[in-house]
Amino acid sequence: MTERPSALFAMTAENVPRIFPPQTMARLRETVEIDPALVAEDFTAPRVREALAGAEILITGWGCPPLDKDTLDAAPKLRAVLHAAGSVKGFATPSVWERGLAVSSAADANALPVAEYTLAMILLAGKDLFAHRDRLRTERAFPYYEILPGIGNFGRRVGVVGASRIGRRLIQLLRPFDLSVSLTDPYVDEAGAAALGVPLLPLDDLLRTSDIVTVHAPGTPETRHLIGARELALMPAGAALINTARGSLLDHDALAGELRTGRLSAILDVTDPEPLPADSPLWDLPNAFITPHLAGSQGNEVARLGLTVVEETERLVAGRDLAFRVDGEGLERLA
Repeated sequence: MTERPSALFAMTAENVPRIFPPQTMARLRETVEIDPALVAEDFTAPRVREALAGAEILITGWGCPPLDKDTLDAAPKLRAVLHAAGSVKGFATPSVWERGLAVSSAADANALPVAEYTLAMILLAGKDLFAHRDRLRTERAFPYYEILPGIGNFGRRVGVVGASRIGRRLIQLLRPFDLSVSLTDPYVDEAGAAALGVPLLPLDDLLRTSDIVTVHAPGTPETRHLIGARELALMPAGAALINTARGSLLDHDALAGELRTGRLSAILDVTDPEPLPADSPLWDLPNAFITPHLAGSQGNEVARLGLTVVEETERLVAGRDLAFRVDGEGLERLA
């Protein structure tokens, strides 16, 4: 029988049983030699250091410490880092790429619940559900059976900012609906947009022509305050802005100012900072709907991340190509 390669968990220990429930853990242990009770939350801990010396595969997740040169020097047999979460930016130092390690991420799996959340919010925003819910709660009466003007999702124009994994998955989810979807992304050309089945527009044109704008761009120095006062002013009256990407993409002061006029509404699952200061006006504005960064994998959804990593581990051990390999080049452009 072929000896199984040695693997080590590196993440917040409490997340291991959540991401790898019993059936998934059993499948993982059929492929690699791994101790579920030994989790590297600190790469300098003696037992962890001992395990690093023989580890060929590192299974990482939320809370993984930085993989710096010192840590990698302590893991001479290491050949792959398989991440049971989204972005690897938080822990994958340049030493990881210099070492030539195979790196994989469950970002595609994590993109699905974010896209699902966004789809739900688009459809609810199209019905202006949040405002009408508040009206019903306040007035305890409503014009039942009347056709309300200005709402509905037939032909509603949706603008997607960023063809990230989530942006692309969202475009797929939007296809069955009678919506008019457009895209803006400086790294996508006309052919790329055509392959996604949507027209490509400059950002300003997308903002001018969208009833709902949903943001899925990466958070980089270049995209900080991508949507500011000028951009918000371009959006038509009654439009809604959704952000599930990074809070830094929006100028929150400008957004609060625009929302105070009542001209726009906003659905924010991410903010800058996170959480918002207690005195932020966004908490109390009736046209701001804020959720606590829960669009990504939560509850039973995190098990999908673990299953993705198990499948990647099986591919790696069998000598097949990783399905979700991460390239260090261009990493900053990823959401």
